[in-house]
Amino acid sequence: MTSLSSPELTLAEYDYELPRDLIARYPSERRDESRLLVLLGEGTGYRHLRFSQVGELLRPGDLLVLNESRVIPARLLGRKPTGAAAEILLLRPVSSGVPGDESQDWEALVRPGSKLKPGRRVSVAPELEVEIVDSTPQGGRIVRLHTSLTVPQALERFGRVPLPPYLDREDEAVDRERYQTVYARVPGSVAAPTAGLHFTPELLDRIQAAGVEVARILLHVGVGTFRPVEAGTLEEHRMHPERYEIPLAAARAVEETRERGGRVWAVGTTVVRALESAALPGEGLRTGEGETDLFIRPPYRFQVVDALLTNFHLPRSTLLMLVAALAGRESVLDAYREAVAQGYRFYSYGDAMAIPGS
Repeated sequence: MTSLSSPELTLAEYDYELPRDLIARYPSERRDESRLLVLLGEGTGYRHLRFSQVGELLRPGDLLVLNESRVIPARLLGRKPTGAAAEILLLRPVSSGVPGDESQDWEALVRPGSKLKPGRRVSVAPELEVEIVDSTPQGGRIVRLHTSLTVPQALERFGRVPLPPYLDREDEAVDRERYQTVYARVPGSVAAPTAGLHFTPELLDRIQAAGVEVARILLHVGVGTFRPVEAGTLEEHRMHPERYEIPLAAARAVEETRERGGRVWAVGTTVVRALESAALPGEGLRTGEGETDLFIRPPYRFQVVDALLTNFHLPRSTLLMLVAALAGRESVLDAYREAVAQGYRFYSYGDAMAIPGS
């Protein structure tokens, strides 16, 4: 699918009004009972479904691509030697950049930044202390975890779920399960690939039984998901790099889907970025691990993705721009206005939108 949108270079052209009471602060009771707004094409209206009906949009021979990244409990709350509160958000290990490894040195964001200079320490628990080692050019820190446990054990025991700031609450027991997809397998993200939160194992089984293939890739969601666009023009904005992996099986599944005339459905913007970053013009997908800072916005010529399942994204965000590149800016903003008028729930724990393509 190729976007026909013209270049949109100002941030204001990706704004919309959202009443605060439409921000979903908690997940729905059941994953697949969330609502699903389907774009039928420019000027042709919408369908309003439950996510449990998503199979009606898929055809035998289509391919559904999932992101298996798992959110790590990367938020550490502790105290400085003075007793003052401190917060550390781990982003990725310094040694490999692969968030699933057991490195003790991590790139991180800290608060209060003015007080946590290199050499300072934060006590999280008797078994976990964080040393501020260095500063990064982007304003973050390099930190070292001192623990008698393995790093994964320490994070699992003392880390908190790094909920997005717009939820305006502390993490709770429900978030340990519901801020993960049911197919999350590889630890590494600091935010959930939220489009996948709507799937249940039973729904995936029904979809596959209907002749739809499922492939799995990885993209570990990084700090860029929290950061707004602050550049004067979109051309000046730089994405925070994120690590991804395309297994050989997924690349073959995409190729076979193309050969049989099926559509490649991306479950979420993270899958879009991974697939499009690995695309080799005329040659399929590059397999293996990589790092991407690809910023997808109109006009963009998609090489792999035909259709998209996604949540509703923040105004002026790079995720909203990615969706606009696939379906057209005006069509997407019209759909957001429809969602607001119909009382859809927005953002990470909110409802979903489908762009089926042709």
